[in-house]
Amino acid sequence: MNLARILIIAGSDSGGGAGIQADIKAVTALGGYAMTAITALTAQNTQGVEDVMPVPEAFIAAQMQAVLPDLGADCVKTGMLHSPEVIDTVAEGLEALASAVPLVVDPVMVAQSGDRLVSDAALHRLRERLIPRARLITPNIPEAEALLGQTISDARDMPAAAVALRDLGCEAVLLKGGHLAGDVLVDVLASPAGVIERRHPRIDTTCDHGTGCTLASAIAEGIGRGLALEAAVERGRAYLQTALETAVPLGTGHGPVNHSHTVRPEGI
Repeated sequence: MNLARILIIAGSDSGGGAGIQADIKAVTALGGYAMTAITALTAQNTQGVEDVMPVPEAFIAAQMQAVLPDLGADCVKTGMLHSPEVIDTVAEGLEALASAVPLVVDPVMVAQSGDRLVSDAALHRLRERLIPRARLITPNIPEAEALLGQTISDARDMPAAAVALRDLGCEAVLLKGGHLAGDVLVDVLASPAGVIERRHPRIDTTCDHGTGCTLASAIAEGIGRGLALEAAVERGRAYLQTALETAVPLGTGHGPVNHSHTVRPEGI
């Protein structure tokens, strides 16, 4: 059996709900094979991030050099890339080792608490170096506002914003509307085929830590296994919806989704 090989380049979440840990769980639960190049270590839990220790750029490059020539990749997904130097390192590694491999960029910029995670210089470098070569970018509303330098007030603004984001050079954009108010959430996919809106009821849960990481990695796994873009997005959204609906509360803040809902113990 051929596995979809997904290289995830992102930060680690010691609480297990987001970052590399969520990425590995999502890819594995969907039947793919996850590999990693860790960009930062975080001390965090369901209440927030307490500390961050960046990984030296040379070691990020070494992880990519170790993995890609040996194991290969069918899709690459990036998450938290906290500095211009890290973004340059990742971009150069991909150009040298995986120039033809599809790339999913989750532009992680804002923490669950609302704190900005990256500098303006890093934001500029992301627009320059990685977004133009991406098959798909998956910003939420605050991330889209940061990338565009404009406010997205409600769902009516989202189609035009998604098109403007696509004008940054990527092939497609999935703009996620979960940060907007309302009982119905809107996601907008802008691709060469046009603009598609998807709506679903808001799930009343505090188990929503790592939803962005989880969705982007689920979509990357679908792309890696050869699904068309729209099919990979729909499959990823369905996976995340069930992960939210079936999550068991953990911790005292924003708990993790249920990544393992696709896995059933033998005999059940």
